[in-house]
Amino acid sequence: MTISLPPDVVDNIRTIFTERGERWLAQLPATVARLCRDWELEVIGASFTGGTHSFVAPVRRADGGVAVLKVPVIDEEDAGEAAGMYCYRGEGAAYLYEFDPDSRALLLEWARPGTPLVGQPPIPLEGRPEHADAVQAACALYRRLRRPPTGLPSGYPPLPLVSDIVADWSERLTGPALLGYLTDELAGPARDRCAAMAVPDGPELIVNRDTHLGNIVASEREPWLLIDPKAYLGEAAFDAGFLILKMVESHPDPDPRIAHRMVAAAADGLEVDRERARGWAFLRAVEEIAWSLEDDRPGDAARYRRVAAALS
Repeated sequence: MTISLPPDVVDNIRTIFTERGERWLAQLPATVARLCRDWELEVIGASFTGGTHSFVAPVRRADGGVAVLKVPVIDEEDAGEAAGMYCYRGEGAAYLYEFDPDSRALLLEWARPGTPLVGQPPIPLEGRPEHADAVQAACALYRRLRRPPTGLPSGYPPLPLVSDIVADWSERLTGPALLGYLTDELAGPARDRCAAMAVPDGPELIVNRDTHLGNIVASEREPWLLIDPKAYLGEAAFDAGFLILKMVESHPDPDPRIAHRMVAAAADGLEVDRERARGWAFLRAVEEIAWSLEDDRPGDAARYRRVAAALS
């Protein structure tokens, strides 16, 4: 079978990774061929859509079973995926069958039918009233997935640290462009939150930077399985940050009352402190503002500033 990627994934790789992305695209057929030889696989379908910088396709294994082969462009965002999936051991997440340190390719359980817990249009849906039960189902799953990293085999990259994310946020908050956009009303609370979050509240566990509900999919083995985690090592409340951000962002005009309700729902569902959860969500909104300004997306920056104000 010809190895190809969806056009939007190709465009994204070329835009974000430039020359390195072009080299990865040129080497992809040979990389997939090597992995198929090493792991005795046969590609049996086209690359799945919906990704950003990976080749992800169904394969048949030597025993006749099926799986998913994922070959990413190596990126810091994916650094903890293999370690997280290994430590989950299929308990609430797709099984990791194989990992290749050189390419960071993963051979994963094919979660079928794969229907997402909540679909992911450009503006999220997590905070809508009809998805309240889905949010609680996700919280129950994330509670199961929290655990210390144990027994990682040689060759697996270590889990990245939430403390390094906080250090990056603190550094960004020294930049005049971001400070000027935030004004003192948000810049001061952001600095205070970074200082508070630099010290973990409780044991450091495997947590997830990407807790939107599109990464939880229906499967035959369990009702819901996690796929594509951005696994980090940090405090349990970190899981709440991105989920609350998506919930608050769901509202066209978020305010503190709405944000308070969303924080309570997610924090209580995850069984973490509400104020720590709110702090993580607020800083994730500030991070989105910084990224939007860097990418010249003023509309997104304004939307996330409203979310941050509601959470501050």
